[in-house]
Amino acid sequence: MKAPTPQYRCPLGRLQPDTTDLDAMKRNGWRDQHILVVNESDERLDFIEREIVRRIGERLYGGTRHD
Repeated sequence: MKAPTPQYRCPLGRLQPDTTDLDAMKRNGWRDQHILVVNESDERLDFIEREIVRRIGERLYGGTRHD
């Protein structure tokens, strides 16, 4: 008879911030560290803003790769 192996729970997990509210995490990242996380297809952006985000992403990280 095999006993199930207990799953290890990292003691540092309780120190990690709650990740359920991603928008709050993004907002805090911008306010605290000036890190912007934005999806090119975010509906809150108009066409021009989405195009700017796409161009910045392609300039910094390259275009879409079709392997």
